[in-house]
Order: sequence, then C-alpha cells, then structure tokens
Amino acid sequence: MANDRVRFLDTTLRDGEQSAGIGMTADEKLEIARQLSRLRVDIIEAGFAASSPGDFQAVSNIARQVRGPVIASLARAVANDVDQAWEAVKHAESPRIHVFLSSSDIQVLHQLRKNREEVMDMAVSMVTRAKRYCSDVEFSPMDATRTNPEYLFQMLEAVIRAGATTINVADTVGYAIPSAFGALIRDIQRQVAGIDKVTISVHCHNDLGLAVSNSLAAVEAGARQVEGCINGIGERAGNASLEEIIMALDTRKDLFKVDIGVDTTQLYPTSRLVSRITGMSVQANKAVVGENAFRHASGIHQDGVLKDRSTYEVMRPERVGVPGSSLVLGKLSGRAGLQSRLEALGFKLSRDEISKVFESFKLLADKKREVTDRDLEILMDEEKRVAGEPVSYTLDHVQFVGGDHNIATATVRLIGPSGDVLSDACTGNGPVDAVCKAIDRVVGSSGKLVDFNVQAVDEGLDALGTVTVRVEKDGKIYTGRGAATDIIVASAKAYLSAVNRFLAADEASTLPAVGTTPD
Repeated sequence: MANDRVRFLDTTLRDGEQSAGIGMTADEKLEIARQLSRLRVDIIEAGFAASSPGDFQAVSNIARQVRGPVIASLARAVANDVDQAWEAVKHAESPRIHVFLSSSDIQVLHQLRKNREEVMDMAVSMVTRAKRYCSDVEFSPMDATRTNPEYLFQMLEAVIRAGATTINVADTVGYAIPSAFGALIRDIQRQVAGIDKVTISVHCHNDLGLAVSNSLAAVEAGARQVEGCINGIGERAGNASLEEIIMALDTRKDLFKVDIGVDTTQLYPTSRLVSRITGMSVQANKAVVGENAFRHASGIHQDGVLKDRSTYEVMRPERVGVPGSSLVLGKLSGRAGLQSRLEALGFKLSRDEISKVFESFKLLADKKREVTDRDLEILMDEEKRVAGEPVSYTLDHVQFVGGDHNIATATVRLIGPSGDVLSDACTGNGPVDAVCKAIDRVVGSSGKLVDFNVQAVDEGLDALGTVTVRVEKDGKIYTGRGAATDIIVASAKAYLSAVNRFLAADEASTLPAVGTTPD
C-alpha cells in the first residue's frame, strides 16, 4: 500500500534479546514495552511466544497491559508456534501474528533440509492458519537477500493470496548493500501480484555495518514499514538502529518526503532504559543517543555552535529528548527539587514513591558533591530493579581486604528468604572473586561468572559506578546489575542480582531445535 507514512516495528524485546548474554525478566520487558508505547512506535514485537513459558507469559502480559501499538508475536511456520502466538497476543488491542520461514537455497537445503515446493507449502499453510486467528498477519521470507529472486516473488505472491497483510523482506545475515537492496524492493513492487494491497516491510542486520543505510534505501524505494531495535542491539552485530532511522527520516524530510508518527523526544529516554536493563552500554560516539552526539571539542566547532547551533548540528538535542539541566542537586536539595528533576527525566512518581527514592538520594548525596542526571537514572533503575526482581537474598553488608601483597578476602552478610541474617567469608584471586565466592557459600549454590563489566556513570573520583555481570548456571545465562560509589559493593549487588535470578528461574525446557532460528 503506497502512502507517505512509514511505520516502525520495534523488535528490541524479541530480536534484541537474542544479543549474546542478554536476558530480560517479564517485568523488564513490560517496562520497555510501556516506554515504546510512549515513543509511539507502531508495532511492538513483544517476543517469540512458543520459545518458552516465560516468553509466552511476557508476550501475554504486554498484550494485556500495553495499549496503542500493535502487539505482535513471532512464530515459525509450525502449527504449534502459530497457535501459541495467537494465544499470547489475542487480548491485545491490535494483535498481529508474524510468521517467518527460510527462503534461500542455503537455508532451505542445509538447515531445513527440504525442497522449495515443501517450503512453499509450509509458508502458505501457516499464513492461512494465522489468518484464521487474526486479520493482521506478517510474513517474513528469512534470508530474502540471498534467495533466488523468481522463487522469492512466487513465495510472496502465494502468501499474499493466503492472507498476509505485511510482507517483510529480511536481510537476515546483513548481506545486502543499499543500491542492490533498493533495487530488490522495486523489483518486488513490479513483479509480485497483489503487492499493492499489502505493506512492504524490511528487517536489516548490521553484519557489514549497513543496516541503517539499507533500511533507508528501502524506504526510498517504497517500503513503508521498517523493523529495528533500540540502540541497534540484536543477533551478532545487531539490527538496524531504530533511533537512527527515525531521525534520518525526521531530519531529511526534504529528501524522503514521508511522515512518521514517533514522538522523537522519547528516543533518548528509551535508549537509556534499554541500555540499563540489558546491560549493553551505548558507545559514546553513537549517532543520535551517544554521550558525545551533541558535544563539541574543536575550537572552531565550539565557536560556530555558540553563534548558531545549526552550524555544526543537524538536529537539536531536545528533539531527541536529551535533557537540559538548570538544577544542581546535592545533599542540601529537597524533595521538590528531586521530584522536578526526575519528572524532567521522564519519571512519574507518587508521593510514597518519591519519599522512598528521596531516602536513597540523600544516602547517595552524602557520598557525592553533586548528583547528576545519569546518577538519578541509575538510582531509579536500582529502585525498580530491587522492586521488580525475584528476591531470595538481599545484601546487608560487604567488607573486603586486598592488595598486591595480600590475599583478597571478603566477608558478606545477607538477609535470607525468611529474614534470617547469614554471613560467610572467602578468599579469592581478587576482591570481586572473593565477594562472589562468599555469596556462593552463603546461598549454597554457585554459578560461573562469564562476563564482568564496570562503567563509571560520570566523571570524577566520586563517580557512581555500575557493574553488569553475566552468570552461567545449568547452561543458561543470567544477567545481574548493581550500582554504588564503591565498585566492590556494586559488584556484590550485581552478582547477587544474578544469583537471585537463577535461584528463582523456572526449569521449563528450552525450545527444541526443530527448524531454524528467528531472523
């Protein structure tokens, strides 16, 4: 359907979660979905309902509670997947089933081990099945950019006849280059019967660093739905960065001549939320949402910006929601100043909530000369994390000794599930190792620390530090986060967060490898 409106499908909660080491709880997914609704994306791909009971519940929760966007679930071209997708999204205000199936000879022959005719029958059969449940059905030929064009056109015609309303051309392995991808979209419009009755979508991966460029080339060629992830997270090198595509279309309206329905002022808050929940930091020079996106170091640039920001900025920071700051918060600040700053950052709190946060703020302010916006974001993340996580143990006290000539030793005191106080000590090859081993001794269970990341939130020796850990337990990866002005304390919080997650994790079996992986 050719028109001047480009719709956005956000797949942060599905393809984004396929980033190595990411694991989000159902509550965290719901929090991101609500923020995506405030961003006014058109479609939220809430997950892959058939992949596990936990993912089914997360998709179902979003379908029931988030209003505004279309809520979609991915499904392989398998009857049970389609059925589970519908059961998960059926309570949505606007539900969608998204069916995908490999189309390239490489994947059809070597992964599915079927012939083209069998795959064509699977595509038509499952789109037909989805259509019986739901009027809004999307179909993705996976690895479309390495698919024989004639076979691709035949498959698209067949699924359109079966009832697909959106056709998603997936550059699953990031193989395309912009000129060829734009040509493919134009060829589809010329060669596929019925294509004018459906929406052409694109889903681009970033293996060659071209996902955003390919997506924009597709829009120029006539695609009117674009799929991507916030911050460009996703499988391997990630997906197209949704915020970059949105701002390219918004900034260069003169070239693209399309409308978007997104509230661009929610891009920065959404980016920060996704970064905090996933534990994947945004690089400083990241376009649109990076810390340096609106910073100017060169004297010539600074002079120009002081005279007129348009000399060296093609978009204003407030256009993407980068907050300005007129209040300096510290230990003498009151509730009103804190609440005003939190509201400017997008946090809406009740009177009881602001009182609780104010206590944590004062504790932090006693340790820091000045509390920054980034500190407040981390503070709020800590409050939500503690409130939303399954909690078996809470950290009460950490003490450690170390040095280049001493054996690192840590003592931890935890509050157990029944309120009992438990403590133990352990040595390690460093203070973090000793703290983790001491926690393991208290809880009577252990995981393997496979990733440890520490980041200063802002500048200075009194900076608040955030620690993200990934812990492997029984073949599964659990993410934990913690923040404190002391990195060892932050590490203890992060590791205990991961421990609580694997202690509370359900033991449901994972999705069997009976077909293929999502695009």
